[in-house]
Amino acid sequence: MTDLYLISGFLGAGKTTLIAQLLREAFPTGKTVLIENDFGEVSIDAALLRTGKVSVRELNAGCICCSLSGDFVSALEDVLRRQKPDRILIEPSGVGMLSDIEEGCRHPRIASLAAVRRKITAVDVKRCRSYQENFGAFFEDQIRCADVILLTRTEQFPDKIDTAVQLVQSLNPEATVLQAPLHADTLQAMLSSAPCSDSGALHEACGAPHVHAHEAFQTVTIHTTRVFTPEALRQCLQKAEQLPGQILRAKGIVPCAQGFLQLQYVPGSLEIIPCEVGGSSVCVIGTQLQESGLQQAFAEA
Repeated sequence: MTDLYLISGFLGAGKTTLIAQLLREAFPTGKTVLIENDFGEVSIDAALLRTGKVSVRELNAGCICCSLSGDFVSALEDVLRRQKPDRILIEPSGVGMLSDIEEGCRHPRIASLAAVRRKITAVDVKRCRSYQENFGAFFEDQIRCADVILLTRTEQFPDKIDTAVQLVQSLNPEATVLQAPLHADTLQAMLSSAPCSDSGALHEACGAPHVHAHEAFQTVTIHTTRVFTPEALRQCLQKAEQLPGQILRAKGIVPCAQGFLQLQYVPGSLEIIPCEVGGSSVCVIGTQLQESGLQQAFAEA
């Protein structure tokens, strides 16, 4: 029986960082498969997480939860039967419904092959209140259906922790809430805490209306061969921020003179660092985005 770990979290909450650490420290042995879904045509996270020790299966046709009855269950069953891994980590898009993912994992075609061991949701302490107010159905579903909630960015924003704890406990008083930095002890607590009982009626248990991500969010993928400097990439983001619409997340890997740069953006926070993985695209997720303007913002000056 294969163990399934569902790693959820709204846009930019820190899912990829968590998965990288789990792969490195908690699951260094055995056969691990990562099923990775980005809300866009290019999976930046899959490129960053792919290593020689981990097999990665990408699902890029929008959000997993939009095709649970077909693509996701079929892909999961195929991995289970062909590769017979010890464990599978599933990272849905940041705008995916965790209840939908769990429902797919408990499908009759899957139930005899694998079992859900842990449902983990990462929650950004700085932005959680804003995300609840603006994107409640998606954000709240990820919290209500979790066994374990990991609060992220606690070291940067310690004054936001108490409010975040109150918010998540009001939505899911049964979940284990972890607020310590992501070290070995935190990982151990995350994986050893008692999981919530299986829910036979997932949507009723989570209490969220069924909403498809493609109805609420847009994604724009920018393909580029431009060679960037960190400052030029920062200026591109500044131009993009001034356009109509709301950018909730941007991430990408683009060429630079010394190799490649990795871009990670959420409102109020931009990180540009050297990257060993090659790439030539930026994915922008948001609402009411202006695609032509975004393409122009990243074009050559």
